Amino acid sequence: MIEVPTVTEDDLFGPDNLPYGVFSADGGPRRIGVRYGNHVLDLGGAAAVLDGPHRRHAALLAAPVLNPLMAAGRPVWTEVRAAVRSWLTDPGTLRLLAGRGLLPRLDDPGRPLTLHLPFEVADYVDFYASEHHAATVGRIFRPEAEPLTPNWKHLPIGYHGRAGTVVVSGTPVIRPHGQHRAPDAAAPGFGPSRRLDIEAEVGFVVGTPSPLGEPVGMAAARDHLFGVCLLNDWSARDLQAWEYRPLGPFLGKSFATSVSAWVTPLDALDGARTAPPPRSHPLLPYLDDTGGEEWGLDLRLEVLLNGQRLSGPPFAAMYWTAAQQLAHLTVNGASLRTGDLFASGTVSGPGPHERGCLLEMTWGGRDPVRLPDGTERVFLEDGDEVTLTAWAPAGAGRRIGLGEVTGRVEPARTPRSS
Repeated sequence: MIEVPTVTEDDLFGPDNLPYGVFSADGGPRRIGVRYGNHVLDLGGAAAVLDGPHRRHAALLAAPVLNPLMAAGRPVWTEVRAAVRSWLTDPGTLRLLAGRGLLPRLDDPGRPLTLHLPFEVADYVDFYASEHHAATVGRIFRPEAEPLTPNWKHLPIGYHGRAGTVVVSGTPVIRPHGQHRAPDAAAPGFGPSRRLDIEAEVGFVVGTPSPLGEPVGMAAARDHLFGVCLLNDWSARDLQAWEYRPLGPFLGKSFATSVSAWVTPLDALDGARTAPPPRSHPLLPYLDDTGGEEWGLDLRLEVLLNGQRLSGPPFAAMYWTAAQQLAHLTVNGASLRTGDLFASGTVSGPGPHERGCLLEMTWGGRDPVRLPDGTERVFLEDGDEVTLTAWAPAGAGRRIGLGEVTGRVEPARTPRSS
């Protein structure tokens, strides 16, 4: 019997969404897929059996990774998205695709699907865009001083991370080793991190590249940004505290960064556009978004620890937008490459239940958080599983979902002696 997907208006992965991913079945080749409800449309297979102008993009859709499609540019993204939407909303076409086996279920035990990292990551940059997060961290570590650094309201602060350790949701996170120094110690020690943390973030994926030496202004952001995904920038706070002066995060961040298996197209988030918070300081022209396109996004995140809700950070409260981050990232002439990933930094709101990391939730480890089952945490323990989810308004009372990102902490592994 042919199972034809049934997707209701309140499904978070209905025709308003259509996020892209890469999957394989039964150990077979990797294929580009589009999520529709609890099914995955084999995009290359669909393009091969259906007629239409999209056929000229068949090679892009049959690739084992999203990068060729991402590099093709906005006109192609728009055309492919319109074709996919028409296929999935036409009953006859939907039945044809289901009959060809091109719409497997994500949870079918008879044909297990594996989700892979959807794109090859070129570069990875992480920003520090939440005023609430930055101010709270400043109050924790500098209680007698101004919580924000003097540059914070003038530019999006960021650091260059490690692209090679960006991993897909579900990949285990091994507790890292490194140097850390206790407050009362004269010298550092070495061993597994004792203050392993999460950072609930949103990642932006670059599609169209740019030439070296040519900045990308905010008005061009839509032409370069392919989509959005949830991201967990795992952080070893004890390693970070010892190493970050004077050059910033290094080993405390580079051991793992988890991203969702699904990349939501930027166009799917038009209904979530909102004005960013009011600016308290005048901005230089290349960052001044007054009167321009609204790049704030009303994304409602949720952080779960072992299936229990920790917090609900609001992305609409982020001070710096993706367009400003992209403009700052390239203002010195740095080029963009297809597959570049830049992250928002920890998403936090003004309330105690809107914080996006344990460092904030526990006030630097001073105050344990109590979970609904009565257990407490200061930082992550081995075996803990962290899941980030999010949804966004899609207009007319509808919502879309961002693919979740999950990681389970595994014990540290003994370093080799040689």
